[in-house]
Amino acid sequence: MRELADPFLLNGALRLGPLEELLERLSGLRRLQAAYDELPRGLDPDRFVDAALAWLEVEPQAAANELAHIPVSGGAVLVANHPYGAIEGLVLAKLLRHIRPDVRFLANGLLSRIPEIAPLFIAVDPFGGPDAGRRNRAPLRQAVRWVEDGGLLVVFPAGEVSHLQLRRGTVTDPAWHPAALRIVARTGAPVIPAYIPGRNSVGFQIAGLVHPRLRTALLPRELLNKAGSRISVRFGAPVTPERLAGMPAEDMATLLRLRCYALAEQPAEVVPLAQAEPIAAAEDPELLAAEVAALDRDTLLAESGPFSAYCVRADRIPRLLQEIGRLREVTFRATGEGTGRSRDIDLHDAYYLHLFIWHHERRELVGAYRLGQADHILARYGRKGLYTQSLFRFRRQLLDALNPALELGRSFIRPEYQRSYQPLLLLWKGIGAYVAANPRYKVLFGPVSISADYRTASRQLLVDFLRANSFLPELARQVRPRQPFKGLPRRQRVELTIPRHPEQVSRLLEHIETDGKGMPVLLRQYLKLGGRVLGFNVDAAFANALDGLIMVDLTRTDPAVLARYMGRDGAARFLAWHGCNSETRAAG
Repeated sequence: MRELADPFLLNGALRLGPLEELLERLSGLRRLQAAYDELPRGLDPDRFVDAALAWLEVEPQAAANELAHIPVSGGAVLVANHPYGAIEGLVLAKLLRHIRPDVRFLANGLLSRIPEIAPLFIAVDPFGGPDAGRRNRAPLRQAVRWVEDGGLLVVFPAGEVSHLQLRRGTVTDPAWHPAALRIVARTGAPVIPAYIPGRNSVGFQIAGLVHPRLRTALLPRELLNKAGSRISVRFGAPVTPERLAGMPAEDMATLLRLRCYALAEQPAEVVPLAQAEPIAAAEDPELLAAEVAALDRDTLLAESGPFSAYCVRADRIPRLLQEIGRLREVTFRATGEGTGRSRDIDLHDAYYLHLFIWHHERRELVGAYRLGQADHILARYGRKGLYTQSLFRFRRQLLDALNPALELGRSFIRPEYQRSYQPLLLLWKGIGAYVAANPRYKVLFGPVSISADYRTASRQLLVDFLRANSFLPELARQVRPRQPFKGLPRRQRVELTIPRHPEQVSRLLEHIETDGKGMPVLLRQYLKLGGRVLGFNVDAAFANALDGLIMVDLTRTDPAVLARYMGRDGAARFLAWHGCNSETRAAG
């Protein structure tokens, strides 16, 4: 049959007579047909893919450790962006069928006109129209059966090639179709995200602005102009069925698109352990216990079981301060942060207060927080005396608006205690007790870190969430980060509705992050207190951690939350000192 012999030609389908031949030449279809005619007939799919890639001189590339994410057997779905329109299918076929032969593509039915690779496709109509839903029912059922029978299905959920999105000013996939992802819901199969970097030519993008069909007509030329190139594919870890169970298809489309585009990132720049100093030796527990025993009773802020929270100046705890610095570095390195030094101790430690938790039975330090009395520090050292001034440039008006305030920072709970909420709660009860005893400090401020262990896409999502829901623009104008957060390039960003609640954004993060981590615990804590964001800075001296400058006005915190940390009487006295109560707070 002629449609099989000349699969790239229109064969009178448009009924335009001689104009069809002109269109074939302009679009590149004639050249593709000529290339096809040079190939031997009757090749099996793998040999045809090899021959086509060889003719185009296109070299597929993928990292071996990422290819290991592809399951060698069992039903699975691979979702990918669609930057080019055709060549990525050949590249994926080459890479995936090297691992397992049972690969099928849910793709444009026009591609199945090529008899040699037709067996690789489950053909659908991606262009929509009144009858598209009905026509696509059978192939979608076939796709479900393929996965249920243990096959690997490749899906391009955009349905059409990436193109210029004028509103965003970037070339990216259009919104992914939830219908394509209902296959995942129906099969309960794991999903492997894949990302192919690149884009089609400027002329292609301009043509799409004239009419989408004109853009489609130029796809053959775009296939040809990829000749002589290397095309890489990034593969992510599979998303388990349990993570997606019960999720609406629309949410699944958003989450999987995020996982896909998150693969575009370069590995996070953290301080390699090989370049970092060895962690300092632990201090003698007997000497540490002796320092704790020598503390005055008024330094004890809170107790819970074997734990006690103390707050003292550095000169009272010389050995404990060394242990605090050591454990800071241990804890921060475990999350991709840290200074790279043997201890995390700086000049500010000498004149800041240190709130720490001691385990009496085990005779060991559990966690700590650093408190800076901003009014005293500014009076004695000026703005440079504040640690946050090393991350942000403050205008004097901001400091006047905040003062008197407590600067909080360098908080940690050592790794072996992080499974329990009790130490963190006790730290905050210690802060609450200190503020209740020093009620002039109604404002808490300081940096809260988002580690470089988070993907850039995750950090971008957190920044977008905080800007949308917790930003104070009038005060933010008086703050300048020393190293602004650049985030993801616009072309890599996924357009989505920013969640309004921390739990919602945390669930999104759990799907982006391969280890399933959500919103940082300390950030959640500040938001519960009513924390507002003034800016973002990347701390190059701290393994490129992203610091959000958080401010909390405790007179605006939910009184029930205040009572949890200050006690009911302490919270009442604090609010009364500031001339407010629960009713006026609620009204405010």
